[in-house]
Amino acid sequence: MADNSFKDFVLDQLSALPDVRARAMFGAHGIYSGDHFFAILDEGRLFFKTDPATATAYTDRNMPPFTYEAKGKTLTMSYHEVPPEVLESVPELVAWARQAIRVAAKKSKKPAAKK
Repeated sequence: MADNSFKDFVLDQLSALPDVRARAMFGAHGIYSGDHFFAILDEGRLFFKTDPATATAYTDRNMPPFTYEAKGKTLTMSYHEVPPEVLESVPELVAWARQAIRVAAKKSKKPAAKK
């Protein structure tokens, strides 16, 4: 049976967010708030959704993007690892998560169909 202690810890830290939950995906977990997929839990690491403006807060702290292997290639997603000091501070983690949710919400909005 898989050890869910890190997942449980992260969900507890993020419990101030509305409708926060984890969903298993490809050996990892996706973290959602409502309909917004804003985080990835993988191998004991937490990654938040980023865009070019928000990614600098992560890269300035030398936090890497989420990568995975597919068909012999390494692919990079717009998620960055959360710094350990942020992960340990509930108020700071929730603030960073809210920013990731805003990025995810912007990405999920589809442009109106042209007529």
